[in-house]
Parts: sequence; C-alpha cells; structure tokens
Amino acid sequence: MKYAGLVNPSHALDAIGVNDLAYAYYNLTEAQLVEAAIARGEGRLAPGGALLVETGQHTGRSPQDKHIVRVPSSEANIWWEANREMTPDAFEQLRVDMIAHLKGREMFVQDLFGGADPAHRLNVRVATELAWHNLFIRHLLRRPERSELETFVPEYTIINCPSFKADPTRHGCRSETVIAISFERRLILIGGTSYAGENKKSVFTLLNYILPSRGVMPMHCSANHATGDKTDTAIFFGLSGTGKTTLSADPNRILIGDDEHGWTDDGVFNFEGGCYAKTIRLSAKSEPEIYATTSKFGTVLENVIMDPKTGALDFDDGRLTENTRAAYPLDYIPNASDTGMGGLPKNIVMLTCDAFGVLPPIARLTPAQAMYHFLSGFTSKVAGTEKGVTEPQPTFSTCFGAPFMPRRPEVYGQLLREKIAKHGATCWLVSTGWTGGAYGVGERMPIKATRALLTAALDGSLNEGLFRRDPHFGFDVPVACADVEPTLLDPRRTWADPEAYDAQAAKLVSMFAANFSQYEAHVDEEVRKSAIGAA
Repeated sequence: MKYAGLVNPSHALDAIGVNDLAYAYYNLTEAQLVEAAIARGEGRLAPGGALLVETGQHTGRSPQDKHIVRVPSSEANIWWEANREMTPDAFEQLRVDMIAHLKGREMFVQDLFGGADPAHRLNVRVATELAWHNLFIRHLLRRPERSELETFVPEYTIINCPSFKADPTRHGCRSETVIAISFERRLILIGGTSYAGENKKSVFTLLNYILPSRGVMPMHCSANHATGDKTDTAIFFGLSGTGKTTLSADPNRILIGDDEHGWTDDGVFNFEGGCYAKTIRLSAKSEPEIYATTSKFGTVLENVIMDPKTGALDFDDGRLTENTRAAYPLDYIPNASDTGMGGLPKNIVMLTCDAFGVLPPIARLTPAQAMYHFLSGFTSKVAGTEKGVTEPQPTFSTCFGAPFMPRRPEVYGQLLREKIAKHGATCWLVSTGWTGGAYGVGERMPIKATRALLTAALDGSLNEGLFRRDPHFGFDVPVACADVEPTLLDPRRTWADPEAYDAQAAKLVSMFAANFSQYEAHVDEEVRKSAIGAA
C-alpha cells in the first residue's frame, strides 16, 4: 500500500488490517485537502475560499443507527435503554466487510487530539473516504504539533466510508446507515452517511464514556470567559439549534469552544479545535463573527446554496436542509482562546428552545433545580439537526445530550451536582424558543434580548435585581433588565389570550412531570421537591 504524509510507520492503518488501499494520505494540510476535494469532485470553492459541499440524503445525524458493541467488560456501564446494541460477531463481520469494500480505494487520515487538556486528551485517528470529511475533522478536533505526529500512537480509530452500505441482517444493525462503536476494539465504523457531524459526535461519545471514571464531567456545551480573566468562565448547555455557538461567540468575551467541553477540578477545557455553526438565515448584522468565517479559506460549508452566476451565498435558502452548517477552525473567531482552556465555571446556562412559547427568556435556578433541569433536558429538536425533523418538535433529551451519552444520565447529573457543590456557580435557564404563542403562532425570541439578558447574568447585575416566583415552574424570574422590554420577561403577558397561555403552561408542566418520573428513584429528596409539578 502506498502512502503520503507524516505518520508513524509502525502505527499506520496496516496495524488494524487496512492494508489493501490504493493510497493512504496521512495528515494532509488544509490546502492539500481542499485541492484533493475539488479534484475528486467532492465540492467547489466559494468566494473567499470556503469549500462548498453537499451531504446528500443525510443532512443531519442518524441517532437511531448508532450501535455499541455489547461485551462483558463494559456492558454494566452502558445505558442500554438509549443505546442500540450490536454483538461482537456482527461488529467483526461489519469490520471485515468494510475493509474489503475499501480495497483499491484512497483514504485520507488525520491523527488528532480529542481534548485541549494534555492530562485528559484522547489520541484519535480518523480515516475517511472523502477528502472533505478529513478537512472537516481536521478543523473540529485538535491538531498535534509536527513533532508529536512523528510519535503519535492512536488510542481509538474511526473509519468512515459513506459508500459502504450496511446489511441489517448480516451486520446486526437497523439500516444501510451504521455508526458502530466498540470500546473493546477501540474502533468506530461509520458507513452509509455523508453527514460529517457523525465524525465529531463519535469522538464526543468516546469522551462521554471515558472521562466520568476519571472524575471529569463531559458536557454538551459551549464555553467562554471574560477577557483577561479566566476565572470568570461561563458554560452554555444545549442541543443543536438552541444557540450554543451563537451565544458563546460574544465579541466582549473569549471563546473557549462552541460545543463540547470537560469540567475538571482545575477548570474547563475544550474537546475540540473548531466550530460547527448553523448558518440558516445567518447575517453579518446578527452574527458577524460567524458570518466572517464563511468567506475564509478552508471553511467547510455544508448544503449552503450558492448563486451559480454571481457566486453569492444564500443563507436564507433551505432547499437542501434547514441544517446548513459551517465548519471552521477556532482561530477563525477573532476572540477565541489559543489554549482551549478556562477556569472553573462562575455561571452555568442551560439553553432550551421552547416550542410551546411558555417559558420566560431567563430564569434563575437553585442547585437542586439545576440538576432537575439538567436531567430533564427539555428543548425542541430544531429542523434538520436529525434526519426526518422538518419542524421544531418538543422533546426531553437528558443532560442536553442523550444521543451522545453511553452511560446512564444519573452518572452525569451527579457529577454536575458535585461540581456545583464543590466549586459554586450561579445557574440559569434560558429559552431561545418562541414568545407570544407556540410555534406557528408566536415569534422566535429576539436574539438581541437574549444577549442583553446573558450579559446582565454574566456580569452579575441581573442577580442583584428583583425576581418573581413563577407560579407554573417554580423558578425565579427577573422582573426587569436593561435593554429588554419588561413584557418579554413575563411570557403570559405576551400572549393575546392569557387563558390559552395557562393551558399551554399546564400541558408543559405535565410533560415535565411525566418525563422526570424515570429519575425519581435515582435522586434525593431535595431534587424531587424542586421538580416541576411536584406537590
């Protein structure tokens, strides 16, 4: 097998049985990968040098097609109610068949770190059939120095082959699309999907499994800190589409990262080296930092429409998907951290996209309420973030990241509570969903108001003001904030029919109570008393 690029020869792909490739390209640079992608017909250049690509039928993740291999060494630690299992024999057949499928093909390989903290980072090798996938993951994970590549030994390997179609009968999976994780073999196999986000979320799943046993809290969150003060760190929990990337990219604060972090007893560290931002209806006015990345060389633009005559990008066009995305290195954001690390969190923000339109734009939580809302993970799946989701759907995704959690939710919930108790933090619930009515009637929460409320929360001024106790949900809601219309802080007043609001709120309260019943036996009395709808 021929190969090019920098790699430790004794630890090339041959070591795991991938030895019949026509060519393997190791650790190519951004320019080389852009050149390869264009030459192979995988994408085209947009003005400024961004790479425009399309992901085909898969424009979001396929969580129902993710499987974990069930073996005695790890099965007791896996949350099987939320993770599909695969037998070791089926995984081995999948591995053999995928390697056979790769015979005579080219593969692109990146050796990368999952994690900015040297004490907890993971050495990950990502081998992809598509050159642009390799560029994507080079942006999204953390790049070793050249000297580190010469001695790099992968702890886990990901093989991603979109042209391979799984056989559910032969491979013990659900469909032709498969994401199969073997903790025992330290191998992840991805086939039948060109959606690049599966690469990064596979690494996130690995870290979600590995880090809790070390006392490190893995989090589906963005994070930033005050300029010149790492001790003033804030973290933002939330599912895709709730505003993690947008709200953490604050020009007045230093961005640590936009999606995945770990919380140790020393502080917060980014798992990634880049950002993966939604671009639907992106504008230079509302999100200038993110907008600027779309005209930088090497940024990967997924499913974004470009005018064939003028080359103009149309971020309002969702004909391929509402889940249009930009993947770019963290240093494309001017105020990004160069270390990917910050201090202990001073503020914890839980973002929710409330399609019912009944939650206030911000509420203050007690530590017990914080654990309750963390375990509940209420939000709405936003159009395009998963295959088949075409409009917002109310959902409960525990710990704001159920699709990426191999362990039971209480493991992460207890870690969060212990961290809050040990280090202290003010907790906030922020709704970026609808106001003035439910989805289809009301309007999306104004981003200007959300930013003003977050600024006041992070600088401490909001915490010093007056609050009211919400009669439906039990948390404290501020009655005023500079640059925010007071009516917006009381969602009942934004509805044309207050009684309709009460009915909708009661409906959501009952949904919270029904969902939380699965955790009641695993939490203490204080958390149970803080539950929404508790007697």
